[in-house]
Amino acid sequence: MLAAVVRNFHEPIRIEEVDIPEPGEGQVRVKIETSGLCHTDIHAAKGDWPIKPKLPFIPGHEGIGIVEAVGKGVKGIKEGDRVALPWLGYACGMCEYCNSGWETLCESQLNTGYSIDGTHAEYAIGYAKHIAKVPDGVSPLDAAPLTCAGVTTYKAVKMSGARPSDLVAIFGIGGLGHLALQYAKVAGAAVVAVDLFDEKLKLAKELGADYVVNARTQDPVEEIKKLGGADAAISVAVAPKAFEQAFYSLRRGGRLVFVALPADNHVKLPIFETVLNGIQVIGSIVGTRTDLEETFQLHAARRTKVVSETRHLHQVHEAFEEVEKAQAKARLVFKL
Repeated sequence: MLAAVVRNFHEPIRIEEVDIPEPGEGQVRVKIETSGLCHTDIHAAKGDWPIKPKLPFIPGHEGIGIVEAVGKGVKGIKEGDRVALPWLGYACGMCEYCNSGWETLCESQLNTGYSIDGTHAEYAIGYAKHIAKVPDGVSPLDAAPLTCAGVTTYKAVKMSGARPSDLVAIFGIGGLGHLALQYAKVAGAAVVAVDLFDEKLKLAKELGADYVVNARTQDPVEEIKKLGGADAAISVAVAPKAFEQAFYSLRRGGRLVFVALPADNHVKLPIFETVLNGIQVIGSIVGTRTDLEETFQLHAARRTKVVSETRHLHQVHEAFEEVEKAQAKARLVFKL
């Protein structure tokens, strides 16, 4: 099968022919139709983060496809089902986190496209208990970005506590941000979109943003404070400066949700203002299987719109560069 393989963190990702994998107990093999490109894939391929993938590996965790083979012990999933293979590829199902609805914090978890081979390939293996069926009415092209960008920002909006009376600031309008602002609107909040590029802000307005701020030519903190300050700010921009601006844009009692994972791993936030203003800083990591199902349901009900462009897997190098330079309109999706 054709696959994008990382063999060295200091060398470009390779397109290779590798063996088609066989499903083990509790697993299924999926013939991949679409696989969304997440910035995490680029960080993984470059070994940017403190915990690095074991080489060699295949990145990709927004995979959509048809179940082709079923391993022993699989229940609820059959050949011919269209399924999604998300970032949370496996969780133990027995620990305190799994049993309290926080499977995304399971210390035994395995992550698709990081600790287990991912979906930038013609075939991929998934644990049946941790994949999700794609409902009728959600196309493979839309389902791919929803499997990470969608569920991640849906969960982040949940964690922000966004309400109809709130002003929510979204920092970064790209693959994640264009969905985050839609979920904030679904929650009933007013949304201010912040980005460095006018074309991204134009997209934000088209998707329902109430206000837009170009952080290249305007001070987002000043502009958001003119609106009374944000009740919640969600940072999906891969730059520490955006996290710091998001913090200072908050009104008293506001909530800052960390989502993006910049290669530069640290931000500088003041203790004094955090305490006196009652600010909450919240880390939000992807979403559970239930969150993913709800994300698909919202899309099937036409409450959200996915903005994406397709690429062939042979264009993986160019696609990585587009994402790194913020040239992609929103999400890039490989069609296989």
